[in-house]
Amino acid sequence: MKKVQKGTPGYLNYKRKIEIIRTVIYFGIVAAIFFLGYFQTGTRLNLLTVVAVVGVLPSAKALVGVIARFPYKSIDPDMASDIASRTEHLTVCYDMVITSEEKIMPVDCIVISGHNIFGYTHYKKVDLNMLAKHIKQILELNHFKGLGVKILNEYKPFITRAEGLDNIAAVEKEDTKATEEAVRNLILNISM
Repeated sequence: MKKVQKGTPGYLNYKRKIEIIRTVIYFGIVAAIFFLGYFQTGTRLNLLTVVAVVGVLPSAKALVGVIARFPYKSIDPDMASDIASRTEHLTVCYDMVITSEEKIMPVDCIVISGHNIFGYTHYKKVDLNMLAKHIKQILELNHFKGLGVKILNEYKPFITRAEGLDNIAAVEKEDTKATEEAVRNLILNISM
């Protein structure tokens, strides 16, 4: 299975598969250790049972990762290629599940151009204002002030704004890529 980088299309599906495989392997190792001890001694009261019980902790942690990621799917590949074809001059990141202290908020795509950040999520239950406020707050805490953050849950207005930003970026040709990449990395850091 080819590794998919965080922030690229297909990342959530890839990460879900990896977490499921890791969880199955961890629980398999725990079961193997337990049964090895049981078959060697004829009783479950042995040292390998203790090792197996302690091994349940990382297995359970891996299971929590599976449960947390399971409801969220990657962006549709056709939609991702459509966005990529219309945003050649912008910094783009895909497949994020942004976490705050109160909520988990999935985002399909975010485009960054200068001081403008636009995001798109197809999930209707996401509080768009809270998500935008959370991203802006994290950016300000990391000394990125004056950025406008807007999250939309309709594709047509999002892609229209992204195209407009791309056209402006193509005309202006300002060198803001370093700042945009820093903002992108910060947004990916607050994402699962």
